[in-house]
Amino acid sequence: MSILKSLLKMRKKKELPIQIEEPPDADAGADLKTLSLEQLKEKIKDEFGSTIDLSMDDLKTEGKDALLVYLTSMVDTKQLKETFLQSLSGKHDGLKLTTEDDLKSLCKEKFGGAGYQLIETFNDIITALLFGNIIIVFKDLEKALSLSMASSEDRSITEPSTQTVIRGPKDGFVESISTNVSLLRRRIKNRNLRFEKFIIGSETNTSVYIGYMEGISNKKIVEEVRKRLRKIKVHAIFESGNIEELIADKTATPFPLALNTERPDTVAANLLDGKIVILVDGTPFVLLVPAVLVDFFSIAEDYYQNFMMGSFLRIIRYLAFMIALITPSLYVGILTFHHELLPTPLLLGIIAQREGVPFPAVIEVLIMEVTFEILREAGVRMPRAVGQTVSIVGALVIGQAAAEAGIISNIMVIIVAITAIANFVSPTYSFAAAARLLRFMLIIVSAILGLYGVLLVLVFIVAHLSSLRSFGVAYLSPVAPFIIEQQKDVFFRFPFWSMRQRPAYLKTQNPEKMPKTGSPSPPPMKGERAN
Repeated sequence: MSILKSLLKMRKKKELPIQIEEPPDADAGADLKTLSLEQLKEKIKDEFGSTIDLSMDDLKTEGKDALLVYLTSMVDTKQLKETFLQSLSGKHDGLKLTTEDDLKSLCKEKFGGAGYQLIETFNDIITALLFGNIIIVFKDLEKALSLSMASSEDRSITEPSTQTVIRGPKDGFVESISTNVSLLRRRIKNRNLRFEKFIIGSETNTSVYIGYMEGISNKKIVEEVRKRLRKIKVHAIFESGNIEELIADKTATPFPLALNTERPDTVAANLLDGKIVILVDGTPFVLLVPAVLVDFFSIAEDYYQNFMMGSFLRIIRYLAFMIALITPSLYVGILTFHHELLPTPLLLGIIAQREGVPFPAVIEVLIMEVTFEILREAGVRMPRAVGQTVSIVGALVIGQAAAEAGIISNIMVIIVAITAIANFVSPTYSFAAAARLLRFMLIIVSAILGLYGVLLVLVFIVAHLSSLRSFGVAYLSPVAPFIIEQQKDVFFRFPFWSMRQRPAYLKTQNPEKMPKTGSPSPPPMKGERAN
């Protein structure tokens, strides 16, 4: 037994991957005190090559030689010329830049509110340049001055393009992460709103922020978000979708495990409920985690109108999702195996329409579904002026022509149209895409097993949903596991004053959202006794 154990241990050791650590570049992290201005200039040129947007200028202030370095494509050059250089060229009586303390005094006097930073390594200089800072290196000083002067050429705040608003705020997130943070700060004027910064992507150095409410959000979930972001080791991050895929609990699923949105009011409401927001620089789509199935059927607008209307619209969304998911497969299953489920007049009418159709029902459905998906994709990729016209007119013309040519039946055009319209009801595009994918699987199974196959796939989907987790939270919460106190905002929306508790599945530090006040009531009329 001891020999066997020894062999197993040796085998395990052999299976371990060999990690070879490359020796660090000694020059890359060199201190500034070891480099002259000329040497530093040459090293920066070697680092950036012959890029045209690198600017290096020699300065002289207070009798001290200095080097000004910045990337013209990242810096607001107008602010640099009008504000910074004029300030630096002024006289400072009695001040000599000979020590680090002198440099700190200069910074406090001239750049006290500018967010300056003193850096001392070559790596720090390169990183600061890439983030839109200007660098001033003074001769014979061990630290350099770094000032943030990034250009502010961003898209103006407009209404979200993917989530239209009837009643509610019209502003939406933009590509600038600092602007997005300010949109949240304007809505939540609370000192407990926290933001933490991560730099992800070895080549892109993309800024990623997480935001949460201190004293409300579950500390374990916040720490889990931090942990997963730190584990990301990729060369580039361009959109929040990259982050979503890298931090998801499970990737082999068509259902999104993080809620993405362009609306600041949606994010603010979820932050106050105890969720965590992930913002990525360069995209207007932010992520909310943990996400549960209910989140994809409710929108902020539900809370801006009467609770009865909000509940009605939410039920419509659930119903539309089921219509988009199973209508084509029901058509195939009934026409192939279960004719007895249709009233006789309707069945005779459908058979009469399909008399000249040369294909079975499943081929007919697949032809129309694939055609519509092609038209939908073409409408998205075409220029806006003609894209919508191409998708709508194309569907009508092709559907009518195919029906007249006898390739498909008229009832098939109705089925595909209802399915497509129901799919557009979903407020989240990524969740609607899940229904589009599963619809094809249901169509094929219904052609083989009929409605029994449809029921089998639906059971499988429910089992799959039950197995999903988003940062450890059950995807079907608060329905499974069933929490009766949390049913006030699932299928129906109860009055706003009655929803006093935050979602129990988040296990927030402060479960109570508002004190118990009871339903509002009018004051008693004159002569009536107040209750």
